[in-house]
Amino acid sequence: MIKITLPDGSQREYESGVTALDVAKSISEGLARNVLSAKINNEVKDAFHPITENVDLQLLTWNDEEGKNTMWHSSAHLMAEALEEIYPGIKLGIGPPIENGFYYDVDAGDRVISSEDLPAIEKRMLELARQKNEYVRKEISKADAIKYFQEKDDEYKLDLLDRLEDGEITFYTQGNFTDLCRGPHIPHTGFIKAAKLLNVAGAYWKGDEKNKQLTRIYGITFPKQKELTDYLELLEEAKKRDHRKLGKELELFTFSQRVGQGLPLWLPKGAQLRDRLESFMKQAQVKAGYLPVITPHIGSKELYVTSGHYEKYGADSFQPIKTPDENEEFLLKPMNCPHHCEIYKASPKSYKDLPVRYAEFGTVYRYEQSGELHGLTRVRGFTQDDAHLFCMPEQVEEEFKKVIDLVLYVLKVLKFENFTAQISLRDKEDRAKYIGSDENWEKAEAAIINASAEKGLKTVIEYGEAAFYGPKLDFMVKDALGRKWQLGTIQVDYNLPERFELEYIGSDDKKHRPVMIHRAPFGSMERFVAVLIEHCGGNFPLWLSPNQIAILPLSEKYNENCKEVLKTLNNSDIRGFVDDRNEKVGKKIRDAEVSKVPYMLVIGEKEIENDMVSVRKHGEGDIGTMKTSEFANFLNNEIKKILEF
Repeated sequence: MIKITLPDGSQREYESGVTALDVAKSISEGLARNVLSAKINNEVKDAFHPITENVDLQLLTWNDEEGKNTMWHSSAHLMAEALEEIYPGIKLGIGPPIENGFYYDVDAGDRVISSEDLPAIEKRMLELARQKNEYVRKEISKADAIKYFQEKDDEYKLDLLDRLEDGEITFYTQGNFTDLCRGPHIPHTGFIKAAKLLNVAGAYWKGDEKNKQLTRIYGITFPKQKELTDYLELLEEAKKRDHRKLGKELELFTFSQRVGQGLPLWLPKGAQLRDRLESFMKQAQVKAGYLPVITPHIGSKELYVTSGHYEKYGADSFQPIKTPDENEEFLLKPMNCPHHCEIYKASPKSYKDLPVRYAEFGTVYRYEQSGELHGLTRVRGFTQDDAHLFCMPEQVEEEFKKVIDLVLYVLKVLKFENFTAQISLRDKEDRAKYIGSDENWEKAEAAIINASAEKGLKTVIEYGEAAFYGPKLDFMVKDALGRKWQLGTIQVDYNLPERFELEYIGSDDKKHRPVMIHRAPFGSMERFVAVLIEHCGGNFPLWLSPNQIAILPLSEKYNENCKEVLKTLNNSDIRGFVDDRNEKVGKKIRDAEVSKVPYMLVIGEKEIENDMVSVRKHGEGDIGTMKTSEFANFLNNEIKKILEF
């Protein structure tokens, strides 16, 4: 007999070899009908995986992220089965689940799969799903796996097999389809009740532009048709909120092929918006004891060799810049932290000086492949609200908690209220991609876990998501449409101080090594603005809006009076414009609504005589008449309440 511990702490005894599905049936037949997979000792497995020892068990359904991922992974296999039927001889690359749905990279040979073909593939998927074919797992030797895919003439699977060893290779079969796969999968295809193939794109094999371009087909599935209908409505709303569309309409930013792909150009309104975000952060940082620094846009290659960034990312970055001196090489700055290490090192430090907090809005450059560029969310040049704190080991947790407070303040002010803090740790097995000693990693991980617990954050732990030099806390935020974004990161780093030989003199008059905390509440300014645009649909918070007011004269004869009102309001730090076009006031109101101006002030003879303004609020309409000075106080008090820290 073995003991199974459930999430509520209760324990049950079963015979060895029991499956998660068996456990679910022993609790409730209704529960068993909804189990998609299971988390066994924190590792997601098939619901039919035999359990032979005492374990912690969580049954995963559609309500769990891992449950959704399992179904979407299985849906990718179902789509591949349909593709093999419709396009005999098609070759398959990889088909993983993604945040919303799944994709499969395929090579259809001389045939072209376009969006017009998707309905037929969808239809066949659902026909196959109704067969309720089980997903059957089979361990297989490398020799047999190679033989299978040689007979299928599928070089992509053979390429994947090349990196695998005997004892770690498994096949999954459902119906007439077999794939190389680690799993896990849902019990059978019948769970998939609704499917939509969303679009077709190109993708290089293994993401390498030197390899063949495959066809990537994206899709999503649901256990109920209504959920698919709701999701498609959400997609339509997302199109309306697309930051690329709104950025153009609101005249915030643009791109130019002559300037270069992935290099945004900020237009005046966008630059003002961004400047206000920077000012907001700088004021909060000054209150929190940060010191401003500025570093150059390039650095000696040797700087990034020392930090370890060149070894990890050099081959995929912008290549070194040559100078007339053949011994000299520079890189476009890929990150700010090595520069800040050198600033720390520029003068001797005592324990009395720590913590030191350096902050910079530093622009960095990273080479993203052209197929991965996307508006402001994936660019080649971006600015980080970067800061690096250097402190004594005993100060780490306290400093970390203060940074959490700052991130929470930012999220609150910008109304990102639905978020989870992801504790990103090292991979449990593959340690080769990380630098530094196990001892330092364990201390850094403990500091993050303890600080997050003390702050009462809702957290999840993700193994393998740490930076190469240290673990981190990532804030995973859901926007107004329920989409998840990573905004804000805090990282504990014992390794860069070692590499740069950073020191401070302790109270014992001996040299000690400081600990470094990396933090960026916005992350990338470009990406943050993109997410903000889509979150609020272009209806920016009052304090951020490019124009807070539009003054609308009832006729041309009041234009000059309105300009005087604008000057008065400008003196109270209120931004806006006078719409002095020869148009009816109704059209001016409609245009101001489309431009998402928070407040409209309608002014005619009665308002001028009484120094009043008739106030309309965006999306709400008329909210009454006020004295001009009263309106200025009203607006500034509203902003002050929002920005209190």
